Amino acid sequence: MHKEFLMGNEAIALGALAAGVNLVSGYPGTPSTEVLETVARRNPGNVYVEWSVNEKAGMEVAAGAAYSGARTLVTMKQVGLNVASDPLMSLEYIGIKGGMVVLVADDPGPISSQTEQDTRTFGAYSKVPVFDPSSVGEAYEMIQEAFDFSEKYGTPVFFRPTTRIDHGYEAVEVKEPEDYRQTVPEGFIKDPARWVIFPRLAVKNHALIEERNARLCDTLSDYPRNTITPAEDPGSRKGIATQGISYMYTKDTKAAAEAWILRIATPFPFPEKLALEFLEGLDEVLCVEELDPVIERALIYVCGKYGKKVKITGKLTGHMPSSGENTREIVAEAVGRFIGQNRSGQAAGEGTAGQTPAAADEPTEATSLPEPPAAAADEPTEATSLPEPPALPVRPPVLCAGCPHRASFYIIKQAMKGEKTIYAGDIGCYTLGNAAPLDMCDTCLCMGAGIGIAQGVGRVEPDTRCFAFVGDSTFFASGITGTVNAMYNQADMTLVVLDNSTTAMTGHQPHPGTGRSAMGQAAGRVSIEAVLRGIGLTTVEVLDPLDFAGSVEAVGKIARQPGVKAIIFRSPCVAMTRPKGRAAVDPGTCTGCRKCIRELGCPGLILDEDGKRAKIDSSQCTGCTLCEQICPAGAISGGRKNDTCGEGR
Repeated sequence: MHKEFLMGNEAIALGALAAGVNLVSGYPGTPSTEVLETVARRNPGNVYVEWSVNEKAGMEVAAGAAYSGARTLVTMKQVGLNVASDPLMSLEYIGIKGGMVVLVADDPGPISSQTEQDTRTFGAYSKVPVFDPSSVGEAYEMIQEAFDFSEKYGTPVFFRPTTRIDHGYEAVEVKEPEDYRQTVPEGFIKDPARWVIFPRLAVKNHALIEERNARLCDTLSDYPRNTITPAEDPGSRKGIATQGISYMYTKDTKAAAEAWILRIATPFPFPEKLALEFLEGLDEVLCVEELDPVIERALIYVCGKYGKKVKITGKLTGHMPSSGENTREIVAEAVGRFIGQNRSGQAAGEGTAGQTPAAADEPTEATSLPEPPAAAADEPTEATSLPEPPALPVRPPVLCAGCPHRASFYIIKQAMKGEKTIYAGDIGCYTLGNAAPLDMCDTCLCMGAGIGIAQGVGRVEPDTRCFAFVGDSTFFASGITGTVNAMYNQADMTLVVLDNSTTAMTGHQPHPGTGRSAMGQAAGRVSIEAVLRGIGLTTVEVLDPLDFAGSVEAVGKIARQPGVKAIIFRSPCVAMTRPKGRAAVDPGTCTGCRKCIRELGCPGLILDEDGKRAKIDSSQCTGCTLCEQICPAGAISGGRKNDTCGEGR
């Protein structure tokens, strides 16, 4: 150990290095910028560092690495969190394997921002735990604890310094590089039930998150940085609840010694048990915090829940400024005023938690609400209730019969047979590629995220062939950013654009690549391949997914090239085209090997009445010819694929 005089952001960076961080991504934004710069400058040589093209891309790259067991850090300022919120909200539902810290530097004031936002509030909204340091030295230690906590509970966590912590200075005792934790990632383990965010998984995990956070309210009450400092007079019935740099300002205020002080280092989940202990024996509490009344609202809730008759004051009552940065002078004046108040008095009209005067129109014992009206005569009652309807059959969603995405997935699966791969999926029809027998969607987080996740996994496991799937509509919505990030940061991955010339899953809406607007007017069609070449990709191949043999050969060659390359599988959505022919199985030629059924999973392929040979359901067949091309006996014929894809193609 040795001492260094460090800026807060430098201390945070060195703390992350000491915690064994493997990957750091982020987007520059004051007051967060120096964290990533310091990691790059003090890199011991085993940490991957990148400036991502925006916060969303940085979040997705870090998520992919964390899926692989790496410890990752993402850096941004508070307005950058708005950009990163899309993957973050879903990431909390999915969880991570390695520790993942999302550093969001808040800017009360604001000093260099367009908004004042409080990440503590976003933590509660997103259900992501929040760590809130009070000093430069503590930030160095706390970020190491945040990584441990994240890894233990399998969740990303927020680390929320504010400008005065980020840009403050302190002599800090830091570890020698040889004493840094060495994190050896396990690698990505394929498990679609864990990494693909279908609604069923979201419902299950939401319940688990709520249960976990409820337990953490007690667990974090024992976290050593959540503290109660006794008043000089143990009989004092006044308390101050505070956090962050405001805690330091409060301690510097002489009058604060006359009150009990509750310091909250983990505002979410709120340490309820500790707060209850703090409130015991108090008459009133002043909340001193930046920016939102997070602690104030939490204490009002605790008072109501446990029937505590304690007056809680702060921003909501006008005892603290409702916006702006706290200063030593503001805190000293507020604390002095609070300590100097009449201990037994209360201003007229001021309520207390659990003791709010009833409004004139609120029901009292004498003016209770009327009984609800009786049920109408034709409404079922307990005596005349309807019988339970029979259970509906389970119908899991599948790709349509003849969907070109099925062919695209199958082609890549055959081309990469025997190789270590990851198939990072996306939101859309092609998410259904995760189902057996295709099994071609290893991850799914949010729109466009597969491109960043593939990059993150590739940074941790460079021996893995990384594929990222995206639809044509999603490419324009949020895929371009991730592709630029991959190109700029020299990733090694294959982007696969599944272009069916529509926004299929949501009802076939147009997009910039279709050549028409929402009002049906002709519009300038944006070429996906031109965009990709404009980004700088030199390998951009357009393939027909219904040309099986030719596409398998092409995919094998493209995927083995270094750097970022792109394959555009272009074929029209079958829901927008009429079949030109339907396939049929010759029962005399079919050997009953069932390869077409086992490997494609097309709902148009079924077994015959004897259950021995393949048969085609003509009501579903679109004549795509894929099954004809893979049948080893040549028993299927009659299909005729549609060769056009959208207007002007």
